Amino acid sequence: MRRTIVSPAVPIVLLLPLVTACGGDGEAGGASKTVTVTVGYQSKTINTVTAGTLLRSLGYFEEELAARGKKEGVTYRVDWQDYATGAPITAQMAAGKVDIGSMGDFPLLLNAARGKELKQPTRLVSVTGYNLRGGLNTVVTAPDSTLESLADLRGKKVSTSVGSAADGTLVRALQRAGIDPDKGIQKLNQQPSVGASALQAGSADALSQFVAWPGQLAFEGRAKALYDGAELNLPTFHGVTVRQKFAGERPGVLDDFLKAQRRATDHLRAKPVAAAEAVAKETGLPAEVVYLYNGANGIATFDPALRPELIAALKEDVPVLKAAGLVGDVDVDAFIDPVPLKRAVRATAYPKASAAKPELWLKGQVTTRTFDSPKELLKAAKGADVRAAYVPDALTGTLWFADRAVWVADGTELRAFVTPASAKRYIDGRAGARIIRYAEAVERAS
Repeated sequence: MRRTIVSPAVPIVLLLPLVTACGGDGEAGGASKTVTVTVGYQSKTINTVTAGTLLRSLGYFEEELAARGKKEGVTYRVDWQDYATGAPITAQMAAGKVDIGSMGDFPLLLNAARGKELKQPTRLVSVTGYNLRGGLNTVVTAPDSTLESLADLRGKKVSTSVGSAADGTLVRALQRAGIDPDKGIQKLNQQPSVGASALQAGSADALSQFVAWPGQLAFEGRAKALYDGAELNLPTFHGVTVRQKFAGERPGVLDDFLKAQRRATDHLRAKPVAAAEAVAKETGLPAEVVYLYNGANGIATFDPALRPELIAALKEDVPVLKAAGLVGDVDVDAFIDPVPLKRAVRATAYPKASAAKPELWLKGQVTTRTFDSPKELLKAAKGADVRAAYVPDALTGTLWFADRAVWVADGTELRAFVTPASAKRYIDGRAGARIIRYAEAVERAS
């Protein structure tokens, strides 16, 4: 098994010789047969890990295929190809070079449109991670920025990846703030890593990106949150797409992938700390950042089920992409195929996500502690050897690093918020409520 890491900046014609889609390369005479299954994934987009990074590290797909191969007299080989975004995965699927891929909701629609357009139709067969309010996407600014709300972005340079879920969040958020997303800001269409560098260099005033970039930049002290995507209260998710031709030719292999994805999801939900550490090892991301999104109370909920609310949200995304000239009409109902998941996995859905609780991860510990209130978390964190402390936004429920959150003292209560704008909305009209520093919040709690 090899791992091909492909940069989306490389022209697609140069990429084609590097990959092989599902097919046979057996020896002459048919004495043996090897079938390669090509999976495109995004290692750094960590709410796709149950169909990518974590799944790959656990080896579950290979296990399922080995059992199938033994029965069929075939050797199955998985070619995992790592990309920075969903766009190059779609390009490779349209070229017949990637069989199964995972990407965000907006890229999934582009996947559906390009597949149909280029006579390589694809189907959405499962979900990886989701957030029912949209908290997986965040707009951040530099740590010393004076920007405090979306209104402050008027006329500013904002980096994002056009056609991504983060771009969709930016467009909708600006529209709600009364800012024309095309004329009201200077949009920079950049890959996440380029945008992060631009923010640090000062050539971008803000960055709108998807998991895990905002959390990573905040954790490392290179950014602070300006807008929490959960304020839109619109679901966002990532999912698994497959070439229709491949699914028709090898339905059993697709079933094996979905079974393996379910096993990886079970593992992540049962052992979230171990899963975060494994993903961190594979990606180089801080485990604390991975856990922010993928933990027991993380921003992402992992569940392969094609929930109706997620499908409804996908339909609401189509007009945004159409307005940007990125797609025409997309038949979402035709794009979704629930049959393979139902066929492969007996119980397809987990219970819906419950409200996040404050959580503390101490150094040297392989488990975490949860608390009923932010004050209890802060009290336990004081003087402790803290690896990471997480607290949900008092309005949206989005989990954030406690020491990066905006804290409000309201009488004897202590509340945390992802952004200054959210905190200010809370204290408006509440006599005596005020924003305080994290250190003061810790002292008040104890």
